[in-house]
Amino acid sequence: MTNFEFYSPTKIYFGLNRETEVGTIIKQYGFHKILLHYGKSSIKKTGLYDKVIASLKSNNIEYVELAGVEPNPKIDMVRTGCELAKGEKVEMILAVGGGSVIDSSKAIACGTCVDFDPWLFNTHEKIPVKALPVGVILTISAAGSELSNSCVITNSEKMIKNGFNSDLVRPLFAIMNPALTFTVSKYQTACGIVDIMMHTMERYFVEEDSINFTDEIAFGLLKAVVKAGKKVMENPNDFEARASLMLASSFSHNGLTGMGTKMYFTVHRLEHVLSGTYDNVSHGAGLAVLFPAWAKWVYPKLETKFLRFALEVMKVEKQDTNDKTIMAAINKLESFYKELGMPTRFKDIKIDEKAVDELIKKSTNIPSFIKLDSSDIEMIYKNAL
Repeated sequence: MTNFEFYSPTKIYFGLNRETEVGTIIKQYGFHKILLHYGKSSIKKTGLYDKVIASLKSNNIEYVELAGVEPNPKIDMVRTGCELAKGEKVEMILAVGGGSVIDSSKAIACGTCVDFDPWLFNTHEKIPVKALPVGVILTISAAGSELSNSCVITNSEKMIKNGFNSDLVRPLFAIMNPALTFTVSKYQTACGIVDIMMHTMERYFVEEDSINFTDEIAFGLLKAVVKAGKKVMENPNDFEARASLMLASSFSHNGLTGMGTKMYFTVHRLEHVLSGTYDNVSHGAGLAVLFPAWAKWVYPKLETKFLRFALEVMKVEKQDTNDKTIMAAINKLESFYKELGMPTRFKDIKIDEKAVDELIKKSTNIPSFIKLDSSDIEMIYKNAL
């Protein structure tokens, strides 16, 4: 077990139509002027935008807008947001969207308070010491950024995707109405399911010495996500299943499922190289390709944990050897990804062997519970061909 601190200050407003209360909530916190940050057209097509604006206006909350956040949020947008927030003297940022919008908002929240390039936070050359508050209206269950201390941004010019962690960027509040996720496409829903599971699996698959209480929470979350994931693929308007995914998204990445364990997020780091290089690759899709490949290479070093995962989460029958049992579980997880419509090989995302060789070269200094040298990285990537 590792000594730890658990901190999750975000207030959750959960349930139907809670988004209509956003103006009242902001007013209760004493803010008068905000930056409204969102993606492209989806919140306008669904009517969410009109609800938010009406609530802000009815509570006399001034707002300036910054739209256009893309998947794998870009540092250029963050820089624009910082200048806008500074010039307009906003007091907080309201992120209406999913992980990309929330992370972009977090980066703007930090960058607005400094006079240097906010990208320096993501290169770890600077550490945030102050940030504007961030509020969230969540529209997709995936990244868990609505409760996390993580902020991942892409620098398209340098083809680098990197994150930083700070409790200063944990949102002040998160409004969660599962019905807002009914219109999320099957593909993006599937990407979200993979990401939710990965945030917990990355915390579980570390050193053997962990707390059973934490492991049991992790297993419960993973099993709930698999069950809910299958349901929403059959019926996108299943409110209970959408609610389960939304809560799992939040609590998979606020530290709850990793109490007492070390944080490496090896597969996430490998995926950041992938989607940082190929911007068309969704984060969840990249994880679906890389996790089974990583698991097949490292499981002998974590046999006890993988065996327990196989029997208790994936519910495979015990084989005549532990190796066979574990491989059956990895294969079953891979089949679940395919059932969701996720890629599981590089060819599924149109990345050939030559491109993989370039990814291997870029994957240096990847944190891991065991040292991964260049030959290990190569084998992990090759497993995904």
